[in-house]
Amino acid sequence: MTPPNKAAARAAKLRDLINHHSYLYYVLDRPEIPDVEFDRLLRELQTIEADHPALITPDSPTQRVGAAAVAAFGKVHRDIPMLSLANAYDEAELHAFDRRVREGLGIEQVEYNAEPKLDGLAISLIYRDGVFVQGATRGDGVVGEDITRNLRTVHQVPLRLRGSYPALLEVRGEVYMPTASFEALNAEALARGEKLMANPRNAAAGSVRQLDPRITAVRRLELFCYGLGSLEGMEHPAYQHEVLERLRGWGFPVNGEQRLVVGAAGCQAYYEDIQSRRVRLDYEIDGVVFKVDAVAGQRELGFVARAPRWAVAYKFPPKEELTVLKAIEFQVGRTGALTPVARLEPVRLAGVTVSNATLHNVAQIERLDLRVGDTVIVRRAGDVIPQVMGVIESRRPKEVPPFDMPTLCPECGSQVIRPEGEVIAHCSGGLYCPAQRKQAIRHFASRRAMDIDGLGEKLIDQLINRNLVSSPADLYTLDEATFAGLERMAERSAAKLHAAIAKSRETTLARFLYALGIPEVGEATAQQLAASFGDLAPLIEADEERLQQVPDIGPIVADNIAGFMREPHNRKVIDELRERGVHWPAVEVVVVNEGALAGKTFVLTGTLETLTRDAARERLQAQGAKVAGSVSRKTDYVVAGADAGSKLDKAQELGVAVLDEKALLDLLGA
Repeated sequence: MTPPNKAAARAAKLRDLINHHSYLYYVLDRPEIPDVEFDRLLRELQTIEADHPALITPDSPTQRVGAAAVAAFGKVHRDIPMLSLANAYDEAELHAFDRRVREGLGIEQVEYNAEPKLDGLAISLIYRDGVFVQGATRGDGVVGEDITRNLRTVHQVPLRLRGSYPALLEVRGEVYMPTASFEALNAEALARGEKLMANPRNAAAGSVRQLDPRITAVRRLELFCYGLGSLEGMEHPAYQHEVLERLRGWGFPVNGEQRLVVGAAGCQAYYEDIQSRRVRLDYEIDGVVFKVDAVAGQRELGFVARAPRWAVAYKFPPKEELTVLKAIEFQVGRTGALTPVARLEPVRLAGVTVSNATLHNVAQIERLDLRVGDTVIVRRAGDVIPQVMGVIESRRPKEVPPFDMPTLCPECGSQVIRPEGEVIAHCSGGLYCPAQRKQAIRHFASRRAMDIDGLGEKLIDQLINRNLVSSPADLYTLDEATFAGLERMAERSAAKLHAAIAKSRETTLARFLYALGIPEVGEATAQQLAASFGDLAPLIEADEERLQQVPDIGPIVADNIAGFMREPHNRKVIDELRERGVHWPAVEVVVVNEGALAGKTFVLTGTLETLTRDAARERLQAQGAKVAGSVSRKTDYVVAGADAGSKLDKAQELGVAVLDEKALLDLLGA
């Protein structure tokens, strides 16, 4: 046992830490540490207070639930507190709970109501004469926050009850964000370069506590109900499973995984079953809840300071943990995208040892200000892919340098391209890079590119795996005998494939440019490039400014083209293709920069009243203007219609001239 003086100091420190993290978690919705770390702090304080009862103070976190309501919402006072549950973390603790219940009730066997423990936000709903009048967060258990307007946007919350109901009814449940909605929300944030939500619980809490209910409405929240609070004008059901049946009859959603189980053995079997199916559920859970089914038994057992004696939350192994970032490395995908990977100090997470985690993209590293040596929060999403979700900056070692993006591809040494404003970096060695080799050749041979009939995915795999081909140019050096030596290739098939490769030597400049696989260069862009430059040589030498004079090519695509053409490895493969007979007829150059708006770059954003975006683009291009997809310092005008978004903000930030639709029409008329 810890000496009293040391125990008192540690207890004071723990109370400060727990109160700090409780405020971040419950009030600000900005947790700094994972739930498992918070639970450890609380359990340590509970142990100290159990060993030294004199250290228990009225304001100790062990004596209350949650945290106080924020001032932005009105306060809701409850007659019957919403308490949290005691936790069990292993089978021994589950058996200890069951033993205490049996001893408290003086019976040999107890029937429990079992259901998943959702990872959401606990709420209460008040109904008077069957009509929804008020909704609140749990808050500190007695006082919560009034979030009535936001809860009205959750479709599962009935606005009027069904059937026969009491004069006053308080229902308790959990608002949560389904897994698909959470992943979609984070995918949208990732695409916009915004901060990711740490977990579905944080997403649900942040969504339901928005000051603007319109934001809550689009977050696709859902609800499960599990209990009753105040009840007037009707008797309380005698069993917990009857409570759930009554709730369902009134129109509330109840979890379909609810079961009745007997004894600790039944509880353990239910726990193992739900855990095995956890990943297939369409919502996040962090454990299961067991409640004594008989309400009379619940009343007999009563409560301790912060939890009922008749219920327990049996927690799964944590999905979030703290560990140390040892290194940041990059993997090159088949399209050339560089994906950062975190190398971690190994840590047990959701039952497995994790030493690597995804970082999504470079922008995610920058948003987190992630540095080697940082203590990080790691989450195992969907029980499969570990992700780094946050940094504990207070634990950062001194003089740790910021992260530097590599300038060369780790696979081939080619230059890394990351256009301004983009979240993804690419290797520029698309025709040479080993990581991109199979994808590059598959694309090169595809029907809309060089149209090499018969050169399918399995044959390409054989050619590369046998080191017969390292770039598209090598295809033109192979003979029939080589093809005939491949698996499942008869002589006739080998001859046809050899002939198809020979035939592909005669192509068009547009097809050839598309076949090169330059990022963001599709068939239409390849045709515009061919028409604007007429041949390959001037295109290879063109800089970004010249490339942006081509219709529909903005700064990002121009950066991709210029970077691709500047890469010596790509130039070498292109030269080899030409030397091995790939050719095309001359192309007549189309002059596009004629007209009153020649040399001017426009960006369109928002909804125009009299013109569609396509019509506006066509009229601008007809007068020689270039219409780009993103705003940069080279943009001359941004045309902003209704509901203009980030492009308008960017224009104002850079001082780019902004036109409304009338000004655009005046300019086109001139």
